[in-house]
Amino acid sequence: MPRVDRRNRSRYWSSLGLSGLSMLEADFATHEYAPHRHDEFVIAVTEVGGAIIKTGRETIEVRPDVLFVSNPAEPQSAWMGRSERWRYRSFYLSDAALAEVARHVGIDGAPRFPRSAVRDAELCQALLDLHRSPAAGQDSFEDVQMLISTLVRVFIRHGHYDHRIQAELPERHSLDRVVECMREGFRDRLELVDLAGEAGMTVFQLIELFRRATGLTPHAFLIQLRLSAARQELRHGASLAEVAIASGFYDQSALTKHFKRAYGITPGQYVNAVRSDRITSAGSPRR
Repeated sequence: MPRVDRRNRSRYWSSLGLSGLSMLEADFATHEYAPHRHDEFVIAVTEVGGAIIKTGRETIEVRPDVLFVSNPAEPQSAWMGRSERWRYRSFYLSDAALAEVARHVGIDGAPRFPRSAVRDAELCQALLDLHRSPAAGQDSFEDVQMLISTLVRVFIRHGHYDHRIQAELPERHSLDRVVECMREGFRDRLELVDLAGEAGMTVFQLIELFRRATGLTPHAFLIQLRLSAARQELRHGASLAEVAIASGFYDQSALTKHFKRAYGITPGQYVNAVRSDRITSAGSPRR
């Protein structure tokens, strides 16, 4: 079983105030995030200490006056750096949540954020107040109003319409073939040399193409596919042992290790948040 550091704690839950919004509260003394990416758009605010975060665009240091933003599917990793503690709060917005916020801004789609870190102490404080609110996620009128208005300010102040630089077209076709193979076979034992052959490349060329186009190595990309599948299985009520095998991990311990390294929470915490969301949804109809 993976070793648990009792100085680290985290809590994850779903918000009923905005469809597709999840929230995380974490307090770490030793945690290190492996290279990963989120399907959701991420906003994170540091309360105490700080950390070093490496994204596909830059390496930054987050601290209480710095707002961290991550576009969907953007590669990232993080470590404590010089800090002995990193306490932070995060918002995770799915496509549905982004679309709803975009409608409130009056634009057709969600903007992208050209910088991973922006210095905005006033907005950081507003986001912390929102996240700490006892009513946060309880779907009260005031809570929803505060939630939307704060997120809209993030979009308006710091969002732009820029686009991810794509790989050259011939390379893009090769990458698409390999990604399709990985999506179809992530539950099986894939060999890097076979994937490189599918793309008509050497192993080194394939690794470099993945780094340029996705910001991740082929292995890190494969782990993300397996984690995404694991989250779906967990939402459907499968046991951890069943989920590990169904999503391509060697065993439950491997699933837990990679899940914690990527998301900062355990699969069990994720299941509890999903279960709590369903119970609350069933017992408290939306207004």
